[in-house]
Amino acid sequence: MTTATEEPHGKLPYHRAEGPATAAPLLLGPSLGTSTTLWDQVAPELSLTHRVVRWDLPGHGRSPAELIRPGATVGELAGLVLSLADSLGIGRFAYAGVSLGGAVGLHLAAHHPERVGSLAVICSSAHFGGSAPWEKRAARVRREGLGALADTANSRWFTPGYTVPALVADHHGTDPGAYAACCDALATFDIRDQLSSITAPTLLVAGREDPATPPAHLREIADAVPGAALTEIPGASHLAPAERPEAVLAALRAHFTGGAKRGMEVRRQVLGDAHVDRAQARQTGFTARFQDFISRYAWGEIWTDDTLSRRERSLITMAVLVAHGHDDELAMHIRAARRHGLTPEEIGAALLQTAVYCGVPAANSAFAVAQRVLAEDAEQGTTPGAVPDRAPDDVSDNASDDAADTAGPSV
Repeated sequence: MTTATEEPHGKLPYHRAEGPATAAPLLLGPSLGTSTTLWDQVAPELSLTHRVVRWDLPGHGRSPAELIRPGATVGELAGLVLSLADSLGIGRFAYAGVSLGGAVGLHLAAHHPERVGSLAVICSSAHFGGSAPWEKRAARVRREGLGALADTANSRWFTPGYTVPALVADHHGTDPGAYAACCDALATFDIRDQLSSITAPTLLVAGREDPATPPAHLREIADAVPGAALTEIPGASHLAPAERPEAVLAALRAHFTGGAKRGMEVRRQVLGDAHVDRAQARQTGFTARFQDFISRYAWGEIWTDDTLSRRERSLITMAVLVAHGHDDELAMHIRAARRHGLTPEEIGAALLQTAVYCGVPAANSAFAVAQRVLAEDAEQGTTPGAVPDRAPDDVSDNASDDAADTAGPSV
């Protein structure tokens, strides 16, 4: 079940949790001067496949300002994140962070590799231009407050003409002392000599129009972290998740869920190489994007979510296919249900249930399809064996190899 909670947690950073409690955890870190609002257009979609936990920097949003003191370090902020994860019973997690939040992610991956399973660093850097500018900013904020600096947020955060009023309001509402202490942390941050030790699969996301951490900063990290990938988002400045949420979401989904590659792996596991090879051989330029969509979304995300068991998903899928009269797809999913361990009696019971809610004619056709499929399997002596419970079903190939070779992809 998907849940959303918002809790201050006293001596811990404020956090907001979304998504199934049993899903893989994904922590989202903010940029200096912002709050969990930074992720409003991205987190809900990520929570379909992950237990998403957004957190606020000290003195930002709803986090207590007393969590940070002058002279703070990025390592201390990373310690707060680990404490938050511990309080939620989260051991190993995926992590994505923007700017200062990305620096926290780099520190965690370098110093606590046992905790970070996968990392995405967005509009950030391994160093932020040396200590002098941050020391100067910290002194100014301690002396004058945040008003004048917050008034320039749009030019520092977004491309010309773009704004997110809620984030600008966050900037104005941040505690000046906590903000200055975060500047102290940025002033001393330089992790360049430790990047090569990071072992977590790492994605770097750069805003092509970002003046604060331009693409060269992200490229420097990508070149140093073994196996890291770099994505540049056109039309995005420093707060890319707010300005170009769809592009950021696509990049994060592909990175954290395995995307099309993961989908193709499970498709082969369930259907076998010969079947998939035939389907791939018939792929054309016209169908390629749809095939990629199916691999990423249907197989790589929905069927890999372990909130429901494989058997449960088979039962639901058969019922939906009966309701819509997709007999070819139903035949294929009856075979898949047998691989998932359902007996002919259980399949029959599921189809009988559809007679009540989908109508007798629909169920009549479904029973005819099921009887044919089960009889063919019995004649051929090919009663399917069980497939590992975490492997998803095929959702885009038709009932038989011949049908799959002649029909286009379907869902």
